[in-house]
Amino acid sequence: MELISPIHGKIIYEKNEIIHFEKGLPGFSELKKYVIKQVQEESPFSILQSIEDKEIGFIIISPFFIKDNYEIKLSDEIIKNLKLENPDEVLLYSIVTLNSKIEEITANLKAPLVVNKNTKKGEQYILDKETYGIREKVFNR
Repeated sequence: MELISPIHGKIIYEKNEIIHFEKGLPGFSELKKYVIKQVQEESPFSILQSIEDKEIGFIIISPFFIKDNYEIKLSDEIIKNLKLENPDEVLLYSIVTLNSKIEEITANLKAPLVVNKNTKKGEQYILDKETYGIREKVFNR
């Protein structure tokens, strides 16, 4: 399967790569199906692309790229919603805000995307604690 995003170009994906966000994402609750594709082989960035609206895509990054000791506790509700059975099933991503100045590129560590890599279910999880911010610098130089 393929789609042409006006921003990210041609994206080829398989049906088994589709991640279902049952609640959608904040501001995009009507969009439930996305795919994740790495931007470039050596890049830490990936694209979270809606397959229902080719205009909607987000740049994402692993929160561990920013903070190698990143740690969260998932609620019982999200564990149930995503059918998580063990920690090895969890993939975490943070939505990135790009900027023309590399030092101003930020990521939202307070509301990670949590994905069960086996069931392909995902949800954006807003953390209660103030440990992480919504605009954490990606490149701390």
